[in-house]
Amino acid sequence: MRVKALIFDVFGTVVDWRSSVIREGEALGNLKGWKIDWAAFADEWRFDGYMGGIRKVISGEFPWRTADVLHRMQLDHMLEARGLSSQLTEEEKGHFNKVWHRLMPWPDSIPGLTRLRAKYLIAPFSNGNFALMTNMAKLIGLPWDCILSAELTRIYKPDTRTYPLICELLGIPPDQVMMVAAHFDDLDAARSVGLRTGFVYRPMEFGEARKADQDTGRGYDVSALSFIELAEMMGA
Repeated sequence: MRVKALIFDVFGTVVDWRSSVIREGEALGNLKGWKIDWAAFADEWRFDGYMGGIRKVISGEFPWRTADVLHRMQLDHMLEARGLSSQLTEEEKGHFNKVWHRLMPWPDSIPGLTRLRAKYLIAPFSNGNFALMTNMAKLIGLPWDCILSAELTRIYKPDTRTYPLICELLGIPPDQVMMVAAHFDDLDAARSVGLRTGFVYRPMEFGEARKADQDTGRGYDVSALSFIELAEMMGA
């Protein structure tokens, strides 16, 4: 492979979104005296709100909206449904909505990315908006060379139109760019338009709630159990 750049899915692949949201939710719940199943809350926020909103943008049902807006729409709905909206100030709601800017990395993410950056250009390619990706990188020290976001293309993954546009921004042909993700839909879409693919298994992305994608002969260019192993396989 003549790979020059690796672009990374972030939620679930680089960072542990679920545990991070649960942890901040529990802290908020303790402060307010709420008894909430925060694991279920995190899953509903992610799957019904964020991912459901992305599907509506891709289908044309929604006009373009950033991840921050999609997250806030769902948060407002969930708080209202639980009778909790009036118990938070606007400032508190805004801060909690930005928990998605404060997600913590998997233990191997930063060491593995640091090794990969020594040999390749590395960048996130996330449906998270530009400010979200920038704030997250600054907070936890993700060593990106640049920030790439679906916001730059106004098309959400896994719509296949968005991957070539990202390659154009990098100035690198698709067959020299590897999409790295823990999710089949992302990798399959990237591969269909000529990108290289790297799968990283994240068995605890969903806790016990859902089964994580696990590569069993899907034919990706690289399949690893961690970013450290990915770096080793990529000669970094």
